[in-house]
Amino acid sequence: MEYPDFRMSTLRAPTRPTALELEGERQVELSIVVPVYDEVETVEPLYRALSETAGRLGRSYELILVDDGSTDGTYAALSRLAEEDPRLRLIQFRRNFGQTAAMAAGFDHAGGKVVVSLDGDLQNDPEDIPRLLDRLDEGYDLVSGWRRDRQDSAIRRIPSRLANWLIGRVTGVHLHDYGCTLKAYRAEVIKETRLYGEQHRFLPALAHLMGARIAEIEVRHHPRRFGRSKYGIGRTFKVLLDLMTLKFLGDYSTKPIYVFGGSGILLCSGGIVAGGYVLYEKYANGVYAYKNPAILLAVFLFLLGVTLIFMGLLAELIIRTHHQSHARPTYWIREARNFPPSGE
Repeated sequence: MEYPDFRMSTLRAPTRPTALELEGERQVELSIVVPVYDEVETVEPLYRALSETAGRLGRSYELILVDDGSTDGTYAALSRLAEEDPRLRLIQFRRNFGQTAAMAAGFDHAGGKVVVSLDGDLQNDPEDIPRLLDRLDEGYDLVSGWRRDRQDSAIRRIPSRLANWLIGRVTGVHLHDYGCTLKAYRAEVIKETRLYGEQHRFLPALAHLMGARIAEIEVRHHPRRFGRSKYGIGRTFKVLLDLMTLKFLGDYSTKPIYVFGGSGILLCSGGIVAGGYVLYEKYANGVYAYKNPAILLAVFLFLLGVTLIFMGLLAELIIRTHHQSHARPTYWIREARNFPPSGE
């Protein structure tokens, strides 16, 4: 596989937008969202590569780069670029909140009818964006990239393959590469998807819960040239915990009583069976209850079951309150640049 050279000398500087283009800048057709964290060496070549690719599409566009609390001068480098191109919109977090929060901020502030996301480390190839959009135009709501020839170490690839298989089994959405950030979404789908924790990798599954049509295409993946990866083996355990959360939200987010109440009924039933055994021992064999350890099991199971049932009822009240109120944001922004005032 041949990899394009991202050096600045090989890329044309983007043309400055005309006044007519800026007049309707928030009615853009395409928003490209990129979370970055300590990527000072990559942001300029990335910006120029994105601008060149987007400029050839024949669609109005905006680039939204979200600085997730970088400490290496990433935001300063982006600010210099934003002074020259109003289509480059910047969001800076007060501290590092994580990739999920950064992507959520980008999606929340995107004004395009279609939203594309990709990583900021130059491993995703902007040249694949037109292919994602072409597939999206075939009637899909989300098109996900598949890094078939992934340029990462085995210690990252093997856990990722296991996670992809497990996520597919649990969610019923079978993709080769859930971890690929390079994806294209219809705005109406991504705007209705709320992200918490580290659930950005589950976006296809979350979209599937809304009835979205999902496709997957092969995309290029380049070796990392600058900096270092922000993820370690500990990410695997987070995937497992997030997957449990996703399964619960997908199946029971609007009916938690089925989980807590169902478990409570089973435990209460176990307590009743244990109590019946105590009574049988008393009348059949003359064993008094206080001498039978099963009485403790009966009381414990029954009380625990009742507790879970009441927890389910409380969860039902909380869920109903949640769905009738505004969601609390998962990030706090220090500064935003090149965005028009609210209401425009």
